[in-house]
Amino acid sequence: MKIYTKTGDKGTTALFGGTRVPKHHIRIESYGTVDELNAHIGLLKDQDIQQAYKDLLSHIQDRLFTVGAVLATDPEKAILKSGKERLNIPKISDENIVRLEKEMDNMNDSLPPMTNFVLPGGHQTVSFCHIARCVCRRAERLATALNELEPIEPNTLMYLNRLSDYLFVLARKLSSDLEADEIKWIPEKY
Repeated sequence: MKIYTKTGDKGTTALFGGTRVPKHHIRIESYGTVDELNAHIGLLKDQDIQQAYKDLLSHIQDRLFTVGAVLATDPEKAILKSGKERLNIPKISDENIVRLEKEMDNMNDSLPPMTNFVLPGGHQTVSFCHIARCVCRRAERLATALNELEPIEPNTLMYLNRLSDYLFVLARKLSSDLEADEIKWIPEKY
């Protein structure tokens, strides 16, 4: 299979279903940012962290491929003439969202309460996690903008929202696990 098709040489790309749109279309920006997020999570997963984190991050990567597929599907072509869904994969479920919430609750139980905002940093692995969190927030902003134009599945938006929260709590937990300083933001006084 060739990777290059030359069909995008004039600045358009095909959605799942065949509709061609400009490469700067908000739908492309949305799933492209989810792809970028997935790459950052891969980088985080490659760090020297607990296997349980790696396992959940692998699951998250799988779910992000689903999010990307949902975002890449032309809503006007989402249902085939047969009445079946074009995208024949498990969608983001309530259970996927609850799993992130439970993981956050478990991590939070072992962390000190937050008394200040936290600055990204303290350890390279923690910084990678914060970068993934920021990219996740951007993916969420783009997906919500897309949702205003062409509604998408509510669980897709909820998952991105929970995932950014999860990545924040994971960054705090990694700071604790790695015995890194959690840098509190204390505004400078003038």
